[in-house]
Amino acid sequence: MKLASNSLVEVVVVLCLILFPNCSLATKQQQQPQLKHQHRRLQFGKGGELKILQVADMHYADGKTTPCSDVFESQLATCSDINTTAFLHRMILAEKPHLIVFTGDNIFGFDATDAAKSLNAAFAPAISSNIPWAAVLGNHDQESTLSREGVMKHIVRLKNTLSKINPVGAHVIDGFGNYNLEVGGVEGSSFENKSVLNLYFLDSGDYSTVPAITSYGWIKPSQQFWFERTSAKLRKAYEAKPEAQNGSAPGLAYFHIPLPEFASFDSSNFTGVRQDGISSASVNSGFFTTLVTAGDVKAVFTGHDHLNDFCGNLTGIQLCYAGGFGYHAYGKAGWARRARVVKVNLERTENGGWGAVKSIKTWKRLDDQHLTAIDGQILWSKSSPGTKQIGGTS
Repeated sequence: MKLASNSLVEVVVVLCLILFPNCSLATKQQQQPQLKHQHRRLQFGKGGELKILQVADMHYADGKTTPCSDVFESQLATCSDINTTAFLHRMILAEKPHLIVFTGDNIFGFDATDAAKSLNAAFAPAISSNIPWAAVLGNHDQESTLSREGVMKHIVRLKNTLSKINPVGAHVIDGFGNYNLEVGGVEGSSFENKSVLNLYFLDSGDYSTVPAITSYGWIKPSQQFWFERTSAKLRKAYEAKPEAQNGSAPGLAYFHIPLPEFASFDSSNFTGVRQDGISSASVNSGFFTTLVTAGDVKAVFTGHDHLNDFCGNLTGIQLCYAGGFGYHAYGKAGWARRARVVKVNLERTENGGWGAVKSIKTWKRLDDQHLTAIDGQILWSKSSPGTKQIGGTS
């Protein structure tokens, strides 16, 4: 029986509610109008480079009245959320990123008296920098005075953010903060209007709502379906003229809770440290398999486990932690708070212009006197997809 489009949507919604009682219905009515700053287009600069700063687990609360966690006793009297703000300012000045990505637990809801004020303060350095930024939610963002939807609605109204509540036109999708950003080639080049790098952002949830499953949340089938469709659409565009390319443009994925596959590594096959357990969901939703099948995502970046900061290559995809950033978050006295930087470089074309992505590199910086750079490595390159150590920030 052929159904009208509205009826078909209603059937899908009903099926969603039956099969997934807790799914979020991202209807056109629920979605907020796109704000002017959200139309800001990401593009590689004249030097053929894009730099992304990842900030994981700020755990911001009430500012200077919020104490630090897991620092030396001598630091306690003068340590607060303001230390987190200062670190973010320093990172922005040192790295001059083209995009800042916040990968959840941006605020620590239990200790945040007013969620909106805490969010404003947490993101303030990014907002004042006039650098585009994007955010996803963790498992603590909604534990104050705003729901998960409320937190995301507040975020998308802030200056300079490219964050979105959910994809336009996605009638049924779980969570809030599922979206993608396209990065165009260098202005004036033949790749100017083609997305040469695709960024995916997903809501990995907070906690299981299934009574028989006690664990953190996970990326649901509706989100994976959206990712698959988006990836396929972007591949088709990349293979189309002008400058038709083979296959997909490289992609990077950002979300909060690590996939179970992060537990696949030991000290012999990753770069960085593992001092925490892998606090993923107790069920495997199959999203890693979805990523491998799509074939475009070269690296996944998460937070959540603050004392892990490693990258490991599994089946051609780099699985990376950023390490804990915030001073109100749990940590380890003497183990510096840190942030991850990713640098994407384009290749030169035969006529001396800029073309497609050549390489994806990463390193971390520590919040010490010198913002020490550590663990530089090549995550992916067009000529040799494997990992290669490069030292500092080369």
